[in-house]
Amino acid sequence: MATPTFTKAGAKATTAAKLDATVFGVMPKNHELLKQVYDAYMANGRQNLAVVKTRGLVSGGGKKPWKQKGTGRARFGSSRNPIWRGGGIVFGPTGEENYSKHVNVKAKRLALRQALTLAATSDKLIVIEDLAATKTAELSSLLAKVGAEGRVLVALEHKTPELDLASRNLPALKLTQSTYLNVYDVLNADKVVLTKAALEEVTNRLKQEESK
Repeated sequence: MATPTFTKAGAKATTAAKLDATVFGVMPKNHELLKQVYDAYMANGRQNLAVVKTRGLVSGGGKKPWKQKGTGRARFGSSRNPIWRGGGIVFGPTGEENYSKHVNVKAKRLALRQALTLAATSDKLIVIEDLAATKTAELSSLLAKVGAEGRVLVALEHKTPELDLASRNLPALKLTQSTYLNVYDVLNADKVVLTKAALEEVTNRLKQEESK
């Protein structure tokens, strides 16, 4: 299996990069595993910020609204009880909830193979020999030459400070190291750009897992 390959100048390469079938030829039988890993990625990145006040945390309400007996009304000990307006909240988020989900490494890597396979078969995958742009304009022009438009994921073997700075002003571009490639980013990208070194690293890592 081959994929569109370009030189570092953006010209079409004479020989196309070959994709290993054990990594880029694993079609999902159903999308249940992809969904599981995708949801786990989002859940594990969720910030637990929602906190409400219980009746003990709402200020005021120290005085008993009326005496216990003799009024004909229901007894209440505080105006901050949960069934009154301005009272505390029952069973609300406390900020200590754990929303994380666990997926084992073998399942994650299988899902990543499936995501990369979907990218390769839907013409989303692009291989470039090297990425050496040091300015935003250069990087933007290079990506346009190779047909990387929309939401673009660029995976490198090693990120450099120059490339990191050049990519910051391109909001639709995400730059990552190949070791951190994940299902969420691959599925959300319109184009996935891999350097040859990143392609080799990803292939060796996922192929090694397949052989175990």
